[in-house]
Amino acid sequence: MDGEYRSLKNQGFETSILFFGQENCLPNYFFKGNNVRDNYVVHYVQSGKGVFSVANHYAVKLEAGDMFILPKGVPCFYQADGEDPWSYFWIGFSGIKTNALFRNSKLLNKGYLRNVKNSETHQSFKKLYETAHHPASLANDVLIESLIYNFFYHLITEFPEKNKKANKNSDKLLQVAIDHFSEQYNNSNCSVNSICNELDISRSFLYTLFKNYLNTSPRDFLIKLRMEKAKEYLNTTDYSIQQISIYVGYTDEFTFSKAFKRYTDFSPLNYRKQNK
Repeated sequence: MDGEYRSLKNQGFETSILFFGQENCLPNYFFKGNNVRDNYVVHYVQSGKGVFSVANHYAVKLEAGDMFILPKGVPCFYQADGEDPWSYFWIGFSGIKTNALFRNSKLLNKGYLRNVKNSETHQSFKKLYETAHHPASLANDVLIESLIYNFFYHLITEFPEKNKKANKNSDKLLQVAIDHFSEQYNNSNCSVNSICNELDISRSFLYTLFKNYLNTSPRDFLIKLRMEKAKEYLNTTDYSIQQISIYVGYTDEFTFSKAFKRYTDFSPLNYRKQNK
């Protein structure tokens, strides 16, 4: 059996590619590693056949031209055919918007899509896979991010999830909360309580929104925004730790340093030294 596996760095916060690869499977080959993934991994079957199943769904036979997804946090199993084993390529997606985007396509609900070879979804997915092979550069990072959204656009327009009635009010509230955190994270008064008061909703309701759509809590979402921005400052500027702590919404350097170490396992100074 031959194939490839590569990972990417310096990708976007909202949507990103963590890794991608390709496999020409031997007869009856199946993945023997952890069958519960930490991310969403989309496969496109290039040739051959195989069997795929995801928790609480019947096993299905898939073939060339089909697509299937390994959902985040859900057990799944897939195996190459004994006589005509499949080959496929895959992309592993991450990011705070990824879950919500996949939820709007039947790919996540069913676990697979049949005969997508002639679709815009397949073409955009293939283009994304090919572009991921290009040498790393800022321009290519921007191109990859645009192609990710292009893929999701075609996925949710060509294969929309029609069985679930989207709660438009919840969608709007979630977007307002995301926008609030994204714009105000550098304000020390920005907190879960502040957004709940602004939207006139309970903490438990806001928590449910974030967990259902983004698979994270509002508090962790805000911390991640602050910590990722702090990492950027540490990597690209000579600002002092005290300055950075203020720039990302902390009132004192000590509290910021403790939070940063919990998030990265490094103190801000050690993180800066390692990355420089």
